[in-house]
Amino acid sequence: MRSLGLLLFSAATALAAENVSTFSIVAYDPAAGDWGVAVASRYFSVGSVVPWAEAGVGAIATQANVNVGYGPRGLDLLKQGLTARQVLDKLLAEDTFEDKAGRQVAIIDSKGGIAAFTGPNAPNWAGDRQGKTWSAQGNILAGPQVTESMGKAFEAATGELAEKLYAALKAGDDAGGDSRGKQSASMLVVRKGGGRNINNDRRIYINVDDSPDPLKELRRLLDMNLRLLRPAPAR
Repeated sequence: MRSLGLLLFSAATALAAENVSTFSIVAYDPAAGDWGVAVASRYFSVGSVVPWAEAGVGAIATQANVNVGYGPRGLDLLKQGLTARQVLDKLLAEDTFEDKAGRQVAIIDSKGGIAAFTGPNAPNWAGDRQGKTWSAQGNILAGPQVTESMGKAFEAATGELAEKLYAALKAGDDAGGDSRGKQSASMLVVRKGGGRNINNDRRIYINVDDSPDPLKELRRLLDMNLRLLRPAPAR
């Protein structure tokens, strides 16, 4: 398994040439056993690059001068029992590709431990902030109010983790979001056995790849996904 993780880590970094300038949130709901990532960006198909999560393991957002390999490699390390901080340190230590100082990554582990890194070369404005069960981060943002608004909205929101993630993403967008504009958005939430059909841990996995209003479309898809998860009425 370790060799497979290293292989994915090396191969996936070929996608790192283009900055994934974006804002995202990783979070954990200990009561429900949910881990999740939500992200939006002026970048085509951001959901194919940034969000990674596995039920019972944790969640990762990798962005900016993105090393996509941080996703699969990070999950592999979390499964080995490393904490979020240990995983972050190991990912950075193993990263031999150019401009490591431009990376941005956030990790939440199986116990809710959080670690984040915003490199000094991440495109401005760039930064991250954390709460008890979440980390919000972004680069090429309108300013620090984006991540601040995301954290406040997440903590004020009610409902399951997906609703809180959406509230945070919407608040970040309303606060200025990606300073270049809008294009795509994604949400991934995992829960052991919490997905549709049989043996599926992906409770929510929705992507808006290219839209003039990606948050509006993400909301439509989220409503549809949540309806499909509700138990069928008794007959």
